[in-house]
Amino acid sequence: MVAALDFQHTPVMLQETLEGLNPHPGYVIADGTVGGGGHALEIIKRIIPGGFYIGVDKDPAAIEAAKQKLVAYTNSFKLVRRSYGQLPQVLNEMGIDEVDGFLFDLGVSSHQLDIPERGFSYMADAPLDMRMDPDGQLTAQEIVNQYSREELTRILRVYGEERWSSRIAAYIVQERQRQEITSTEQLVAIIKKAIPAAARRTGPHPAKRSFQALRIAVNNELTELEETLQRVIPRLRRGGRICVISFHSLEDRIVKQIFQEFAKGCTCPPEIPVCVCGKQSLIRIITRRPLEASREELEVNPRSRSAKLRVAEKL
Repeated sequence: MVAALDFQHTPVMLQETLEGLNPHPGYVIADGTVGGGGHALEIIKRIIPGGFYIGVDKDPAAIEAAKQKLVAYTNSFKLVRRSYGQLPQVLNEMGIDEVDGFLFDLGVSSHQLDIPERGFSYMADAPLDMRMDPDGQLTAQEIVNQYSREELTRILRVYGEERWSSRIAAYIVQERQRQEITSTEQLVAIIKKAIPAAARRTGPHPAKRSFQALRIAVNNELTELEETLQRVIPRLRRGGRICVISFHSLEDRIVKQIFQEFAKGCTCPPEIPVCVCGKQSLIRIITRRPLEASREELEVNPRSRSAKLRVAEKL
């Protein structure tokens, strides 16, 4: 494991996130994705005195890096090594029923991408890992070598929106019959062989979508996101806000749909004069369209180019 001091992560859309959360002194803010603590530091500065920050992350290097970054504010925060899906449980353990804000930055940190042994990047040779939690059981190597051709096709098509999912899955199955696929370099070579040369000449790196799909599958990201948002939105105080930064269309679609679901009021047919369903709007959507990184930020941090921020407020 890489030392916490080596953990580097530039907080994405920092100013937009702070404006979205709108933190004030005395606020309690819960962060499901601490990362290196970049968002956390600026949030804590705005909620003291009297405020408190609770952050969770399943990456131990992220937790240690954040502790060092926040050391001057020891009495104003608590960090816990958990998945963001366990954030409601953490709040229960702390005796906290409601908070003034939730933040979820769903991106893979620069640290995770840049440290080869984590296996997230298609730009360096490394073991096929991709676990955000190093103690997790499932790895990308297991998926690539043990899942059926049909399941591999589904993962690449649904999670990666990969046009050539069927061909890539077929090439993976063919290659693993010859030898086990254990490295990112092996997998990239297979993907490049599977995708026709003409299709590789334009667009992003040919392995980008497949690596995204495997990472999502390894970490069960989409299911966890949907279930977590359903559970945390009711725990906002009146006027409290939730900010979610996503990095691909599947995540953004889930956030958008759940926000719309909680913002929707009465569902009774129009011919019924009096509401009988009793459903009321729980939130107000602040960002009808997701916010994106500014041109200035893109120049400094190109990895923010796919970031989308959605904000909602508890009614």
